[in-house]
Amino acid sequence: MIHLSGMDASFLHLETPESPMHVGSLQLIDLPAGYEGDFAEDAKKYLSGRLHLASVFVRKLAMMPFDLANPVWVDDDDLDLDHHIRHVIMPRPGTMAQLERLVGRLHSTLLDRSRPLWEIYIIEGLQTGQVALYSKMHHAAIDGQAGVAVAKALFDISATPAPVKAPRANRRPDSSQLGMAELASAALSNTVQQYVKLIQSIPATAKAITSVLLPVSETTGKRSFELPKGLKTAPRTPLNVSITNQRSFAGRSVPLAEVKQMAKATNTSLNDIVLAICAGALKRYLADYGCKPAKPLMAGVPVSLRSEGNTDLNNQVSVMLVSLATDISDPLERLAAIHESSSEGKKLTGNVKAAIPTDFPSLGVPSLMSGLASLYGRSGLADKLPPMANVAISNVPGPSFPLYFAGAKLATYFPVSIPGHGLALNMTVQSYNGSLEFGLTACRRAVPDIADLGDYVVAEHKKLFGLIVGQAAAAPVAAAVAAPVAAPAAKKRAAPKKKKVVAKAVRAAGTRAPRKAAAAKRAAALN
Repeated sequence: MIHLSGMDASFLHLETPESPMHVGSLQLIDLPAGYEGDFAEDAKKYLSGRLHLASVFVRKLAMMPFDLANPVWVDDDDLDLDHHIRHVIMPRPGTMAQLERLVGRLHSTLLDRSRPLWEIYIIEGLQTGQVALYSKMHHAAIDGQAGVAVAKALFDISATPAPVKAPRANRRPDSSQLGMAELASAALSNTVQQYVKLIQSIPATAKAITSVLLPVSETTGKRSFELPKGLKTAPRTPLNVSITNQRSFAGRSVPLAEVKQMAKATNTSLNDIVLAICAGALKRYLADYGCKPAKPLMAGVPVSLRSEGNTDLNNQVSVMLVSLATDISDPLERLAAIHESSSEGKKLTGNVKAAIPTDFPSLGVPSLMSGLASLYGRSGLADKLPPMANVAISNVPGPSFPLYFAGAKLATYFPVSIPGHGLALNMTVQSYNGSLEFGLTACRRAVPDIADLGDYVVAEHKKLFGLIVGQAAAAPVAAAVAAPVAAPAAKKRAAPKKKKVVAKAVRAAGTRAPRKAAAAKRAAALN
């Protein structure tokens, strides 16, 4: 048996019928030219020979007596593929809008905890002739980075799948029927180990808290009390409400090369550009409902805690708060403000990263957390308390090459994620084979017209790309951001703020080229 960490188990304890805690993905698949087989059956056969490559597919939960402690993972020796792999045929005409509504409905239902926590749907009937693949897995078993590792087990890099070695035959007794004494003993032993880890982490935790609350002044070199700049409440919006179990979904794609080009031109990160695109889309969407907050929207951005090369199928993640600067009308100044806020968030997270626990004592925790989660949802507190964040925005790096499923090529790879009480919209982004795939998942009551928001994402990408790349050369902008323009020594003026420099540099670069061309023309005429 394998014990769930405190962080993994929290996704189980916090789950309610209104807040299912599974993540998923939607792929559109191009069938091979001239294919005339039964793809659903071929896909099922393909999957049955590969599921053992990732343990999440072949293990299930064994609950502790009276929910006194976190459950454990045990092997499932009687996997029912007909339950986990399902075939759906869409009604005509089979549009993308119909598919998105279907994914929203499928994503709203809870997974069966008596079985391995995953389901895969093979969806046919699209008017494009493509096949859709929707899958969902419980967040207790997987996070975004580990999801990429699972994708490597599900998909192949060639239309001709590489041979997969069959799992070793090893019949075991039904480990889900472990005795109460055995489970209780395991829970007690694991709790002792968790307390030991907690005690060992006290020095690192104390050091992290000191660095955050008592930072060293850059001028005096002394420590003084200071609250982190990012700890601000967000404005209340229609997105920050108690949610239902109904979901809406939209998937959109933009060229990854263009996003990278924008990041390079402004000397910001790809994640900054993603946040700026989402900020512009949200600002426009909320304005449709007459919501124009004076304070900037805040995004809760997941931050991975896993070390490089770690592909363990557990959760190693924290969250940082980033201002989306929606109170700034100029998109370029907004991008600069987002970059500044994101840098501060990363710095804060880096200071406390070593002290953030991914495991903690669980004795008595399951019942307490489940009760609090249910109370929070039913009491409507999310409608009354000031939100810390308005939206969840996550950026997960994916494969830069095409993937294949049962011999067919994946055309798109949209992530499907988790909204929650007080955070009714989740905007998750994943790169795939030259595209940046936006997956927007929301409570259908709070965001019924999510397709409009998806269209605004594409429109904001084009707008930002036109402002940055269409008007400016990359070198002057990058230089301006990296080294703000210095005032003449005689006047001793303060250097302009970075966000102002970005906008001014872009516009200056946009007018510089015509001036240079005119000067060259005059010189040629004189010669």
